Formats: sequence, structure tokens, C-alpha cells
Amino acid sequence: MGQPEQVIIVGGGIIGLGTALELRRRGLRVRVYDPEPASGASRAAAGMLAPVAEVVWDQPGLYPLMVESGRIYPEFVEAIAGESGATDPAEVGYLPMETLVCAGDAADRRTLAELMELQHELDMEVSLLSAREARRREPELGPGVVGAVHIPGDHQVNPRRLTAAMLRALGEDVHRARVRGLHWEEGRVAGVFLKGEEAPVRADHVLLAAGLGCAGIEGLPSELSLPVRPVFGEVLRLRAPEGRVPLARHVIRGIVRGRPVYVVPRSDEEVVLGATTREDEREGVVVEGVYQLLRDASRLVPAVLDCELTEAIARARPGSPDDVPMIGRVAEGLSVSTGYFRHGILLAALGARLGANAVCGTPMPENTARAVDPWRFSEHGAYADHTQQNTQL
Repeated sequence: MGQPEQVIIVGGGIIGLGTALELRRRGLRVRVYDPEPASGASRAAAGMLAPVAEVVWDQPGLYPLMVESGRIYPEFVEAIAGESGATDPAEVGYLPMETLVCAGDAADRRTLAELMELQHELDMEVSLLSAREARRREPELGPGVVGAVHIPGDHQVNPRRLTAAMLRALGEDVHRARVRGLHWEEGRVAGVFLKGEEAPVRADHVLLAAGLGCAGIEGLPSELSLPVRPVFGEVLRLRAPEGRVPLARHVIRGIVRGRPVYVVPRSDEEVVLGATTREDEREGVVVEGVYQLLRDASRLVPAVLDCELTEAIARARPGSPDDVPMIGRVAEGLSVSTGYFRHGILLAALGARLGANAVCGTPMPENTARAVDPWRFSEHGAYADHTQQNTQL
């Protein structure tokens, strides 16, 4: 029998990779298992770091997580840059490009005004711009834009560059294999079973960070419910015309006839448009979604129609019933970190810390622990009955 690994992480998206690096910084040995690392929702994502633009009225448990993760993101990417051999965060895709949220008509402008009311209530830094002021800041805006909100603190990261840097940093600790189930010994999780293998791979602790795949792992506690649903969406990648890089000075988000859309210009020639949202279980790229994105994005930034379409991609984002992730211990030797929905890239910085805290038995702040409690959807689950263990590995 081989020497047990201290921690096994199931899932090699941005959440699993980020948590693995955080655990390694804390002195633990890790192994990440994923048959195709960084190929799921992390690969499709545009990478907007937008805790202010994405705040909504009916999710009071979510916005503190987004704000805190946005606050620590520069530190998060700086650490990854150093561990991957990059010289600065820009090399791993971090770009502090400010954001404009635009309105496509008078009704959309009223929606922005309502959003600003909440943002001001939460003491967020935003300013309302007239159409003329918005075009002065961003000349690429289309004539249909009737107003905008300027958000200086909402930035962007390129998830493909960032996850590639994470994979370089982790090196041989990432294994291209599928975990089919949990190995239990004497009432606790003591490792995992790989697909096609009979003998378990042993560990002191297992963290499930496989997004939609978490609920399908064999051997989960019978009383635990992880109701993660697939929310599909299309994202388009374009190449800006020569001499027009970046295509715009800001990340452009907008509401066009009630539909959200965004245009994310990279520092290189890439431009990302997104994202549709559908729960129809069609895994491929749907033409209607492509049409909707091009139509709405070109209303905000007409220059997108001058670009070359280089990729249309669709992925399923793992959504929880309340759109807040589920992070914490669920059994002796077992933790989960899943259900990040469309906020996985933004929440990766905080998710890495909280996932590592769950593994190490480090208590979370009470409000945070309640918000992300993985037992909150279980029939007999109660926060008081399933508080974090304080035993260090």
C-alpha cells in the first residue's frame, strides 16, 4: 500500500486548481484528478470580475462573497503568476480594465437606475453617465446607447491564461483521470476510486470541486443533497481588426431590451461576447444564442461586426437553487466546493480560501458559513448540526 496523499481534489476547473494551490501554500500535499482539466465552464467563461455590476436585489448572501473575492483577486493572481513562472499578473491574464454598463433604450435605463439604487445602498463606487458622457469615455459605443453606469472597480481576467498558469504551477500534481467514487474506512472518507481501477487512491481528505460532476460521485453521504443544475450558455470569441486592438477601452456590459450582454476586449486582439442563459439541456451551440449575442452586442458596440468570428462555445455552469456556492465539510475526510453558477471565475479567489479552510478545519466567519453551508438543501440539514470541524490535518 502506497503512502497516502494528504488531500485529493476531484475536479480541475478554476475552483479545484485554485484550491489545490492554496492548500499547497499551506504546506499540504495535493493531487488533482480530472480527465480534461480546465475544459469545462472555466474554458468558456469571459472572466469578468464584476462584483458591483452583478449585484442583484434578491441575493443578499451572494454579494458579500463577490465583493470580498474581488478585493483579494489581485493577490490571488499575483501568487499564481509567481508560482507559474510569470513575471507579473498581466501574463496570467489579469487586466484592471474599468467597466461601463450601458442601456439600450429608456426601459433599460430605468433598470440601470434601479440597480444603482442598490449599489448606492451597499456603498459601491458607481457613477451615472449621460449618453454623451459615456461616448466621451468610450468612443466605440453605438448610437442606440442612451446612458451608462461607470464602475471603476470591476475588472477582467482571461480564464484560459489563468488556468493554464495554474496547471503549470501544479505540474505533476494534476492527473488526467476520472474519479468514480469515494473510498470509506471506519466511518470516514479515506480516498477515492478511479474509473477502471479496483484499488483506492488513499488520502487524508477529499475535496469535491467537480461542478456538475459532484452529485454523480459514488459513495456520497445518503443524507446529503447537492442539487446542482446545468445552466447552459453560448459565448463567442472574435478577433479584432488589425489596428483596432483593443477594440474598446472598457469592458462593456449592457442591457438591450431587457437582455443582458457583454463585450470583453482583451489586451491582445481577442474580444469575448456573452453570454446566453438557458436550462434546456442542449449541450451544443444553439444558433439562436449566437444570433442574440451578435445582435445585442453590436447594438452596444457596432465594431463587433467588423471582427472575425473565431469560436462559438457552449458550456454548462453548475447552479445551486439559490445561485450561491456550496462550500464546507460534509463528512469526516470529505468536503465540497461546487455550485458557483456564473460567478465561478470571480469567486475563485475566495472559493480557494474557503475550500482550503474546509479541508483544514479552519472556521469561516459565521455569515459566510451560513451562506455557503453545503447542508442547506438537505432535508434534515441544519447549519448548527454540521459546523466546520476544527481539527487540523
